[in-house]
Amino acid sequence: MTSALVFIAVIIALIVVHEFGHFIAAKLSGMRVDEFGLGYPPRALTLGKIGETEYTLNWLPFGGFVKIFGEDGSSEGSGAAHPRAFSARPRILQAVVLVAGIAMNLLFAYVLLTGALMMGTPRALSPGEVASAEHKELAVANVLAGSPASRAGLTPGDSILGAHDAAGTWGAADPTSFTTYVAASGGEAITLEVKHNGEMTSLVATPERGIVSSDPTRYALGVEVATIGIVPLSFTAALTEGATLTWETTVLTAQGLAHFFYGIMTFSADLSQVAGPVGIAGVVGNASSQGLGDLFSIMAIISINLALINLIPVPALDGGRLLFVLIEGVIRRPIKPQLAQTINAIGFALLILLMVVVTAHDIFKILG
Repeated sequence: MTSALVFIAVIIALIVVHEFGHFIAAKLSGMRVDEFGLGYPPRALTLGKIGETEYTLNWLPFGGFVKIFGEDGSSEGSGAAHPRAFSARPRILQAVVLVAGIAMNLLFAYVLLTGALMMGTPRALSPGEVASAEHKELAVANVLAGSPASRAGLTPGDSILGAHDAAGTWGAADPTSFTTYVAASGGEAITLEVKHNGEMTSLVATPERGIVSSDPTRYALGVEVATIGIVPLSFTAALTEGATLTWETTVLTAQGLAHFFYGIMTFSADLSQVAGPVGIAGVVGNASSQGLGDLFSIMAIISINLALINLIPVPALDGGRLLFVLIEGVIRRPIKPQLAQTINAIGFALLILLMVVVTAHDIFKILG
């Protein structure tokens, strides 16, 4: 029950942040905002009205929306567009309003990651931070293809918690000491105690010479390791590191989404790795049990994903509506409202269908 409540709170926060971006940009652009809704219609409850904007709760809990007057191309007035209608404002302002939700999700991710770094969350540590770190582990950052480490089954993301061979044992979290230990093995097999996907396992790897090009006589496993631990950062350091981490996470997420959609177009995508609301709820629940820093990190990743997915030029998403605005700017005339409404309705229906299918997939994975 607690995990479900945390998940609901996370989703509400992400939706409110995204839609608030549209809301505040529309207000500042002189547009009239008629409704701010959580979930998609049909309407379940009117929470109240402040000024000209109604705040509502809706039955389909897959998102939210801001209803801006005239955004579908229709507006009040006799013969001329109402001056506060979305369609009557300059197209640059229309584009700003559409992009504002995406920008708010990225900004929110930056705030969350900065907070996580200040509270302390697992990350790669510099040599000077290792001594003061909590919950230190030696994490596998990269594995050389065809190397002893690869043949033994080590994969990026694993943690090496200990090792032993005929000559002795190793149990630190320092990359240098691990490299020295492997080099001193003389080519004898080493048993590694590894944490893989949260589970402990033992792997046997035999170091070989010729793995490290700069030192071909040294015995090595062909694995790149780094110390992962928790060291809270100061406010100023977290601001800088948070910006770097937000940018790197955004780039990696964009690359991952591009690879996924390329896989869809070439019929090679692994849909079993796709998580919907139920799957995300499980991840959020697990993160919340690990602490606020981990929860903030997961929320930041979801927020970045939400921003980038909304940028995709698909009808019913911000990217699709932005594409309409760009097309109108090129052809110098508005797209017929009936055509835009039809395309958006089809896109919305497909979006809801996708959410239902992915949710069902999540449930089947749990039951199976």
